[in-house]
Amino acid sequence: MKEGIHPDYHTINVVMTDGTKFVTRSTYGKDGDTLSLDIDPKSHPAWTGGTQTILDRGGRVSRFKQKFGFLDKKDA
Repeated sequence: MKEGIHPDYHTINVVMTDGTKFVTRSTYGKDGDTLSLDIDPKSHPAWTGGTQTILDRGGRVSRFKQKFGFLDKKDA
């Protein structure tokens, strides 16, 4: 590994939106700095929604399955 080309890898403190804290290793800031998150898996709808379904609007899913359905079939 080449010397002097890699960033400093050290421990930082991470504070989640609900106030919980943990220590991890990162290249962010300096050793002992605190990273406060605005969005985390406990608060962001991408992780908390969980009820997403595929809606077939205008037959798009069925057209896709007709065109590429052969890829889903398994050989016996």
